[in-house]
Amino acid sequence: MKSRINYFAAIVIFAVFFSCTNELDNNPIGLLTEDQIDTEPTVTTIESSVFSAYQPLKNTLNGIIPDWRWDLGTVFRNDIVLQDIAAHDMNKKWNPDGDQAWIDRISDFSFTADNQAFNGIWVYDYEGISRANLAIQFLTNTEVVGSAGMEEVRRDQLLSEAYFLRANYYFDLLNNFGDVPLILASPDSFQEAFALSVRAPSEEVRAQINADLTAAKSISPNTKYADASEPWRASKGAIIALQAKVALFNENWGEALSFIDELDALGFYSLNAQYFDSFDVNKEFADNEVIFAYDHRSEENPRNGNGFGAVTSWGFFAPTTDFLEAFEANDPRLLYTIDVPAQRSSKILGSTTDYIGNDDSPGNRIYIRYADVLLWKAEALNETGNSSAAIALINEIRARARTSATADGATVPSGTLAERPSSADMAQIREWLRAERRVELGFEAHRFNDLKRWGIAQEELSALDVNFKDYNVLYPIPQSDIDKSGGTIVQNPGY
Repeated sequence: MKSRINYFAAIVIFAVFFSCTNELDNNPIGLLTEDQIDTEPTVTTIESSVFSAYQPLKNTLNGIIPDWRWDLGTVFRNDIVLQDIAAHDMNKKWNPDGDQAWIDRISDFSFTADNQAFNGIWVYDYEGISRANLAIQFLTNTEVVGSAGMEEVRRDQLLSEAYFLRANYYFDLLNNFGDVPLILASPDSFQEAFALSVRAPSEEVRAQINADLTAAKSISPNTKYADASEPWRASKGAIIALQAKVALFNENWGEALSFIDELDALGFYSLNAQYFDSFDVNKEFADNEVIFAYDHRSEENPRNGNGFGAVTSWGFFAPTTDFLEAFEANDPRLLYTIDVPAQRSSKILGSTTDYIGNDDSPGNRIYIRYADVLLWKAEALNETGNSSAAIALINEIRARARTSATADGATVPSGTLAERPSSADMAQIREWLRAERRVELGFEAHRFNDLKRWGIAQEELSALDVNFKDYNVLYPIPQSDIDKSGGTIVQNPGY
């Protein structure tokens, strides 16, 4: 392989790749460097390059950046802050205090561009992209793959995963920031790094996301799990589901329905009989609903557990009154999402009884599950005039909820979550759909994106006396990146 400048040396100077310099005193956890591939091109090292690209998805405390950098917003992945807290479904803590006040600034939209929430998600996503780029670079280099003796089937599977992961990170950046730098390879020189320090139009970023997903799907195994021995890996189902989500967010309703039909044709996914089975640590990768999740595991080095067990014991992540009131009477999903007297979210923890205070617990982070997909389908059907089919899917979600066992062993009273009646009123069905998404997917880091793409964020948040402005549909680019780019990265309007 030809020599390149060290990627992580380049990002010290060019903040588009990474938003702070101090954390680079030590390499990010799990990093595999090009030098290792150059000197040791084995199957194991190439596989490690792909594995490392998954790690910025985890909820492990200090999962990729060590040393408790609260000042950088990198102690944990900030999806839950930028989605559930921003949408006012969640408060920072059960008891208001001054701890990590930057999170409160997200909640009341009094933040500035130097708020560490934006830095944190920028760091995690671009770290994931950098690792995926390295993996793609290795796996598309016939010399490296040949020297390692990797079989073509394994090479295709791993390359498919890397393309999916890069697309996923860029989709998150696109939804949070709009136009973002589009980095598809390590720079050959500092001059090239300068050239990359500009924001690409969102249409170009979306086109790359679609291209990556198309490439990933073409070489992904036609099996439920990409690798049955490691079921956490991104599968063909995950790839198609993300294609559907990208189409839905762009209001390409017909395309979204086509992808969902393609997903259903695989025959791999259905609603679990019980609502909590998707989150239960005892049923991980044995259920039929979870399509893509990060696999937290205990007692590994580097640590790979779900650090939110510790965070919840420190008083973090409480529901807002408005969120609690969104649930209909006796809806069993409420207690699984948040148990107010016990101050616990079983859904986040992966258990109705354990893991509060445990920063190395095995509860997975669920990114895509089939209930979400069915509600995408209901939305697209409604928007294309098929009201009866949309209502049927909403009622399927409600039926599963009311027939699920309750977290406290109580009986769900008759009449709970009654079926939505027949209607041809698109606006009414839209309201039912939106209400169902909120309670079905609560505390899963979807809500603020939903409010934005529906164009109702200002309406909903202003009604709660939140100082949301039109320009807040995009978050600001981290100010440190603006400053260090020397003006080549331009800030979003309003900031």
